[in-house]
Amino acid sequence: MSVRAIAYYLPQYHPIPENDKWWGKGFTEWNNVTKAYPMFKEHYQPRYPADLGYYDLRVAEVREAQAKMAMEHGLEGFMYYHYWFGKGKKLLQRPFEEILKSGHPDFPFCVCWANETWKGAWFGEFSGQTLIKQTYPGRQDDIDHFYYLLPAFKDKRYIKVNGKPLFNIYMPLDLPDIKAFTKLFNELAIKEGLPGIFFVASRVPLNWNPSEFNFDGVIGSEVATIRYRNLKKEKIKHYYAKKNMRNALNKFIPVKYQFKNGTGPVIVNYEEIIDRLITDETFDFDYYPCAIPNWDNTPRALEKGLVFHNSTPEFFAQHLQKAIRKIAHLPEERRFIFIKSWNEWAEGNYLEPDQKYGYAYLEHLKTAIESL
Repeated sequence: MSVRAIAYYLPQYHPIPENDKWWGKGFTEWNNVTKAYPMFKEHYQPRYPADLGYYDLRVAEVREAQAKMAMEHGLEGFMYYHYWFGKGKKLLQRPFEEILKSGHPDFPFCVCWANETWKGAWFGEFSGQTLIKQTYPGRQDDIDHFYYLLPAFKDKRYIKVNGKPLFNIYMPLDLPDIKAFTKLFNELAIKEGLPGIFFVASRVPLNWNPSEFNFDGVIGSEVATIRYRNLKKEKIKHYYAKKNMRNALNKFIPVKYQFKNGTGPVIVNYEEIIDRLITDETFDFDYYPCAIPNWDNTPRALEKGLVFHNSTPEFFAQHLQKAIRKIAHLPEERRFIFIKSWNEWAEGNYLEPDQKYGYAYLEHLKTAIESL
């Protein structure tokens, strides 16, 4: 049996004027990663990248090295986060546009439209403010959006299903008219010589039937519900960083990042949560599991964060096995597993090697895929 393993890819590792304004000159995701502190006993923070270091995605050699590493460990391709806010406004598009224009790396890819408003959600001068709003100006903007993406859809590297480019919409329920959007994109694709678009939804309820909205499948979003649900009500064992630990840490943390009167981050053992990250329910439509190597967004969220504690490559291997079983019944062309993520370091959520585990997560991914 073969599996099509696709990893989400964050392009937030190069400076842009907007981030300079909001967070300070030269800001990238590495700023969050490098300011992280341990918040409880045995908390694995800070995290240090291994082979690639604190890279800059404007550097083509970095992108080549990432692709080589991914290919050698069984990934079929990257799913690049794509930010289109309406009226042609884009952010963080430079790495993807350079990959598209240059033809390198020669590694498959597809796109996730991360159609979500950016907020200064956690800390700093813009905490609680809207940084840039996701808008939906109408049909002409959707047409402009399609034609911006068309060169990618037609690229020989683009990941397709029966000739249709795979296009993940992160928040489809936010679209003003889901059916009108998918109908338009399909019509334009056919007009331009493609058989259509293979639409995949994220962040939808488990019982949401994609075919009713011209979608072809759903990527599991269980991790999103776990992040916000009442953990006690769901009987998920968890605890908080202790007050005396928070007070001790405040002696070393810059004032603007110090813990206030909150309870500290929510801590859940990875071994106990992974079974909930892929549902046991079965569906009469394509459900694609989303495997999570780890989660720890305290570098971004500080005391408001969520930590999957004690993640190990071995537990991740167990998680992958469930994901593989979940799609075993599907035709080979649609046997997708999505992995979140390749490089979301400030969420503790990455496959790239770090200085603690090296290539172990990638090696377990390779083993799981090659053993089929």
